[in-house]
Amino acid sequence: MESAHSSVTTRQVFAIAGPAMVANLTTPLLGVVATTAIGRLGEATLLGGVSMASVLFDCLFWLFGFLRMSTLAFTAQALGAGQSREVPAHLLRGLIVAAGIGLLLIALQGPLATVLIGAMGGSEAVSAAAKTYFSIRIWSSPLVLANFAVLGWLVGQARATLALAVQIAINLINIAATVLLVLWFDFGVAGAAIAAVIAEGSGLVIGLAIAAWRGHGLFKVSRAMLFDPHRLRRMFAVNRDIMIRTAALIAVFLFFTAQGARGGDVVLATNAVLNNFLMISAFFLDGLANAAEQLCGRTLGARDRAGFVKATRLVILWGFGFALIVSAIYAFAGPALIDFITSNDELRRSARDYLWLVTLAPMLGVFAFAYDGVFIGATWAREMRNLMLLSLVLFLLSWFALRPLGNTGLWIALLSHYVWRGGLQALRYPAMVRTSFSAN
Repeated sequence: MESAHSSVTTRQVFAIAGPAMVANLTTPLLGVVATTAIGRLGEATLLGGVSMASVLFDCLFWLFGFLRMSTLAFTAQALGAGQSREVPAHLLRGLIVAAGIGLLLIALQGPLATVLIGAMGGSEAVSAAAKTYFSIRIWSSPLVLANFAVLGWLVGQARATLALAVQIAINLINIAATVLLVLWFDFGVAGAAIAAVIAEGSGLVIGLAIAAWRGHGLFKVSRAMLFDPHRLRRMFAVNRDIMIRTAALIAVFLFFTAQGARGGDVVLATNAVLNNFLMISAFFLDGLANAAEQLCGRTLGARDRAGFVKATRLVILWGFGFALIVSAIYAFAGPALIDFITSNDELRRSARDYLWLVTLAPMLGVFAFAYDGVFIGATWAREMRNLMLLSLVLFLLSWFALRPLGNTGLWIALLSHYVWRGGLQALRYPAMVRTSFSAN
């Protein structure tokens, strides 16, 4: 095993960021295949129902993404500190929390479906299809959340390639099961939901098998260590703060979508088209954020201040490198990409009007993604929570001030959120480094 105080290198950054980027790029295939399979049934209401329910699950599971983040950070810190016995304990704690939350979601599925699907405002037929999908896929909750913990645990040990293998397995099984159940066995909407449950369950089996293989005595953790009160309190505090931070982030994107919908069908569709551009840039920046989480967590655990600072700088440097490339592609090939995404002439013209704003997004988002990774890896969760809540307030104030500009103002407000989010964390970073490494 590498020394805890070994220097952080670009190679180490991309050993983690590379597989994470590939995993991010393969994930949209799930939506494409599910949409195509349901779309071939020829009923728009079924497609609308699955799309609606899928968005709900994306937001619901995203809210509990702290299971991946905290498990990753705690594992990396334990590894850096040489606390090998704590490494498997962090996975087991994550799995216990995942099971508890997952079972709670299943128990509350009735009211959850009523409130969430009702809030989406779909037609009766679309809502009925969404409820069918929801009532089945909700059973995957413990599996999805457990997979978050497993994937975070693997990346926390810098085993990003193994994490990638698990994610690809989940995606491929989901794709195959969706095609088989929807198109071959004609299970319709239920088939798409069952496929998701099968895929997540299969992924968990694969992930746990890998964990047992690389587990540092995974099943030899004592009960006293597993339920150590101090470590449990710290875990729950960090998870709570990351969850609040994530809720604030979700609120920004839900607000953006809702305001776009109020602008009419063309504005809503235009924003949906351009959102694909944001997703692509996020794939790369989020991959680098994964590297920051592991490397900053490990160097903090090792009390390696120089390594921590270097990891931060490398992630930011490469973030700007990728962002510059993506922005250049959008600037030169953006119109062609818009034409590829939609054949509607009105949408094409509308999307081109806002292309310049989307081109700025990757560069403005570098600090936001990079410092997210740094703060998560260092488990500066309380500060991250507070700064994200402040960013949400500043986003809303920006939108209010820019309302006269219509959808242009809405987009500028969204981009300003990147600036507030990353800028506030950047300003707070030096003080946090001094505090965290003050014993050195």
